[in-house]
Amino acid sequence: MLVEGGRMEANLRRAIERINRAAGSGAQVVVLPEAMTLGWTHPSARTEADEIPNGMACAKLWDAARQNKVYVCAGLIERAGESIFNAAVLIDSQGEVILHHRKLNELEIGQELYTQGERLAVARTPLGTVGVMICADAFARGQVVSRALGLMGADIVLSPCAWAVPADHDNGKDPYGKLWLDNYCPVARDFRMWIAGVSNVGRLEDGPWKGRRCIGCSLVVGPDGRQVLRGPYGHDAETILYADIELQPRPARGDGWERMW
Repeated sequence: MLVEGGRMEANLRRAIERINRAAGSGAQVVVLPEAMTLGWTHPSARTEADEIPNGMACAKLWDAARQNKVYVCAGLIERAGESIFNAAVLIDSQGEVILHHRKLNELEIGQELYTQGERLAVARTPLGTVGVMICADAFARGQVVSRALGLMGADIVLSPCAWAVPADHDNGKDPYGKLWLDNYCPVARDFRMWIAGVSNVGRLEDGPWKGRRCIGCSLVVGPDGRQVLRGPYGHDAETILYADIELQPRPARGDGWERMW
């Protein structure tokens, strides 16, 4: 979906419209992009970030989740006291926040704005055990974040993202996405789990990456470590993507994975 820097109300209206449409087409889980409320590293975070779970943005999303009886995962810009976090939530179909993640592996250019996260968790749901990470968490050295979620029992990892390229990027010469395949595929295969990375589209109008374009390309990787779904490329390539998820049996836990590997 299009995310416009600093325009929380417009972004939330767009998000709720997509939740309604996706649920109407049979979705049980709806995943929205990173920093969906204000845009990644947009300076409006200093004044507009709100609380989780009691802020306006979170309240609108849990109301949409409850009304549509779907799970919603979304990236939010969170204020907690004097700190601002690049955060994400997983809201269940009753409108309860059951996971609250704060990005761990934030890019250095975002660290002046965002405080580093300090938590990692999974939620056990009727649909499976779900983990949440955010964008660059996936390529922390050794894929330590996504692998930790695998060790914690995640069947599915949901990752709100904001994938951006320079304004002059030529996707024909340099197709986007290798970084994410290189980091999603081996982890999904090793832990027999699904990983979904969902990016926004639109131009970055402020912040350290001003002028870059977010280009979609949202990605689902299956438990065999192969790409299942890829979204279109482009700063105006808005769309809703659907994937059917069939969980795989968990053949090991804890140190038992070493024997499997």
